[in-house]
Amino acid sequence: MLGDLLDGAWQSIVFGIVGVALMAAGFLLVDLLTPGKLRELIWVRRNGNAALLLAANQLGIAGIVFTAVLTSYSSFAKGLASTVVFGLVGLLVMALAFLVLDLLTPGRLGDVIAADEPHPAARVSAATHFGAALIVCACIA
Repeated sequence: MLGDLLDGAWQSIVFGIVGVALMAAGFLLVDLLTPGKLRELIWVRRNGNAALLLAANQLGIAGIVFTAVLTSYSSFAKGLASTVVFGLVGLLVMALAFLVLDLLTPGRLGDVIAADEPHPAARVSAATHFGAALIVCACIA
């Protein structure tokens, strides 16, 4: 019993580290998609548009990791591998969704997200990111 508990705790730590690493990659992805430094946009300039997009991205990645772990294989290694693969696929799909939305709308979406004034396009972009993540979650399950 204690061995099972320790194995479960170890696996939780490893999955947690992978999840946090994927969320960090999500931060870097949003930073690449928006002009300027995301840290400055959100924490210094208090840009709500960028914060909303990043929040949707982080929740989306967390949802993907949650779904991958919940449905993971009985083998720890296979479950961990599927979590990494689906997490990276999720980041790719979210980036693609952002770029497609950018092509379909006037102006540059990154500039809209970086603008200091609140813009409804930020909500649409956030919903697009989160929706893309939900699609990946459904593919996992």
